[in-house]
Amino acid sequence: MNERFVKHATFVIEKVYAASPERVYHAWADPDAKAKWFSKPDSLEFRVGGREFSKGGPPEGPVFTFDACYQEIVSEQRIVYTYTLDSNDVRMSVSITTVELIPQEGGTKLIFTEQAAFFDGLDTPEIREHGTNLMLDALGKSLEGEMEA
Repeated sequence: MNERFVKHATFVIEKVYAASPERVYHAWADPDAKAKWFSKPDSLEFRVGGREFSKGGPPEGPVFTFDACYQEIVSEQRIVYTYTLDSNDVRMSVSITTVELIPQEGGTKLIFTEQAAFFDGLDTPEIREHGTNLMLDALGKSLEGEMEA
């Protein structure tokens, strides 16, 4: 049997977008808007106690399952959710994530904080932080595309 262990980690990523907090918030709350920068949710019930669920992955690669529950939502200011991430039905991690939206001149400062328990080396804090940076960059590109449209 492989060694079983848990690695706990916290990381914080800050991004500034040239979009209002209302538009950034909408990109998280609306399923069609979210699908432009995050995996298309199979279901998204954006309310306290609501769930977001998606399952998929690359062709012939692992199937990833993202299963989130919204714990706190303050419109245009804060989103807090807990989630599990599985690969081929094996639990990789459990996380609590806080997204803060802070208005500033010309846009919004987003502060993304994730606290996670990573299981058995199936994922690492470094890989997750790198992926989250890419995800938040994709959010920025999505918001820029909306401004050009």
